[in-house]
Amino acid sequence: MLWLLAFFADATQADAKDIDKPNIIVIFSDDHGYTDLACQGISSDLKTPHLDGLARGGVRMAAGYVTAPQCVPSRAGLLTGRYQNRFGVESNSESLDGFNAQRTIAERLKVAGYATGMTGKWHLGSPKEILEHGFDDVYYKNANRPGWANFTLDGKDCPPGPETSDLYHLDANSEATCAFIRRHQNKPFFFYCAYRAPHVPLDAPPQYLKRFPGEMPERRRQALAMIAAMDDGVGKIMATLRELNLEEKTIVFYIGDNGAPLKIHKEDAPGGGPGWDGSLNDPLNGEKGMLTEGGIRVPFVVSWKGQIPGGQVYKSPVISLDVAATAVSLAGLPGDPQLDGVDLIPFLKRETASAPHETLFWRWVAQSAARAGRWKYLRGGKREYLFDLENDIEEKHNLIKEQPEIAKRLAGELEKWSQGLSPVGLTTRPMSETWDRYFDFYLEGKLSRPPASKESRLNGWVVRGGVGKIRNERLVLSPHSKQKSLFIAAAGFEVPGKGTTIRVRMRTAETGMAGIAWRQSGQQDFIREQQVDFQCTASNQLTVHEIPLDADESLIHLRLLLPKGDVEVESIEIVGSGNKTLKIWDFEP
Repeated sequence: MLWLLAFFADATQADAKDIDKPNIIVIFSDDHGYTDLACQGISSDLKTPHLDGLARGGVRMAAGYVTAPQCVPSRAGLLTGRYQNRFGVESNSESLDGFNAQRTIAERLKVAGYATGMTGKWHLGSPKEILEHGFDDVYYKNANRPGWANFTLDGKDCPPGPETSDLYHLDANSEATCAFIRRHQNKPFFFYCAYRAPHVPLDAPPQYLKRFPGEMPERRRQALAMIAAMDDGVGKIMATLRELNLEEKTIVFYIGDNGAPLKIHKEDAPGGGPGWDGSLNDPLNGEKGMLTEGGIRVPFVVSWKGQIPGGQVYKSPVISLDVAATAVSLAGLPGDPQLDGVDLIPFLKRETASAPHETLFWRWVAQSAARAGRWKYLRGGKREYLFDLENDIEEKHNLIKEQPEIAKRLAGELEKWSQGLSPVGLTTRPMSETWDRYFDFYLEGKLSRPPASKESRLNGWVVRGGVGKIRNERLVLSPHSKQKSLFIAAAGFEVPGKGTTIRVRMRTAETGMAGIAWRQSGQQDFIREQQVDFQCTASNQLTVHEIPLDADESLIHLRLLLPKGDVEVESIEIVGSGNKTLKIWDFEP
């Protein structure tokens, strides 16, 4: 086999006596949005002190990308150092035959005398097949059920088979990483820690959830808790390296595998199953499954104490493909023209002033994209966009008509690149209805109604955090928990907002605060400034509440936030100037 010939060629050229090989740790998180490291400086609700410390001691990549907006192809690209489209791993649904024929980072580094291991999520075949891809030590566990392992958390060999720890899966991944480091502290090692977080199912235990009290979507709380568990793990890993005097001998990468799945509306559906995972992509546009920035630009940190100057924010685009090329170079192996990434070390040591890449490319099913410097060209089916990412990181302004020559040049480069893929071309299938809807929403500014959920849609309203039914011409609502409140929401309408009042006729079983929140035309999310709170008093009688809104644009989405306990709503009305009814919802069966 060709790869075997290359394997032995590498072995004859690598001289372990002349090379001080560093250890290499790659930490890959799962559906972890760009927002969600505190050191990004975007959101204040995070608690990631260890990851922030990793960034302070190393480099935060402000434009760090992965090769796909989905788990399987992104992992295939990372571990092989090649665009996965070259060997047919386009999406989660594709055959893995192409991946199985590639050489992974682990296979390459074993030639240079590295110990190799992994823990966490694999997603590239069965757990037993991990051993066939160059990983000698395996602690596969990505859920709170038995995984598969051939070493124990106290660093001993064990017969390959079910792992029996009762640890929370993220904690087990961290412990497995530390056990591997102790096992192989006296030789160079490569370890791949693939946390399944904050990917659904959202399953953070109480010790992490209690760090995030206060009002917030429950899915957001779960995501923050799972990210905190990973952060604790990074702290333990770094502490183990310091204890063994290995920190200055170890380069650490922390990268997300793709953007967060928002499902457009970020519905706070009960339970931790499919849907929004609670993570965020702000200020980026789009989400998982899209080649907009929100789908492929991710948290990306590189740290190597004493070798890479700390405190850097690196703005030139880099990509997960660069991990393999960097690892091969650090291991003293000869460069391989099949690798699509570059060795980042000269750039991060400031030895090279140019950008690592002239152009980066992507293809994911019916979408394709190219980024060169400040410019990004994006295709979705037959739609075309050009964005100036230096001035428009949110991808809100399509400049394709203003800069047709730049778009034409990038489209040509993208077309040329696509001829080396399997299959060739800019797409592998037509644009689906789902992704057309996502492009409509994120890139065309068209409204999208929230999908019906298990709580059901009731005369235009949907219940969140409880259940509702229409009875005796009223909407009767009950929260899932007596200690929690619920809210109802309506969208899919547009009425003038200036000078409007919301009139609600309802009865509440408990005294407490309620609120009206609204979203205006052109806004993709609710903001705190657009919420008016009001007092409700427990009563057996209907009470009429009139809540003036300080709106200056058309109303397109309302939320009625309710106090704890059962609630009955007879009607909700939007009233304009002159007491004119603009829209009314009543609840006849």
